[in-house]
Amino acid sequence: MSIDKTWYTVEEIADKFGLEIPLILKWVEDGVVRAEMTGARVDTININDVELKVQEMTGI
Repeated sequence: MSIDKTWYTVEEIADKFGLEIPLILKWVEDGVVRAEMTGARVDTININDVELKVQEMTGI
């Protein structure tokens, strides 16, 4: 059984998917993707949620 990394920084997500950081943060604010936060600061984001949102946007 392999355990893949599922939590990434906003910058890592933006680089991996070619997304703008403000868009990713909007998804966090809207509750579309899960995030681990310290106060109001987003520390990491669940990549599985982002993959699902990108699939929804692209129809893939």
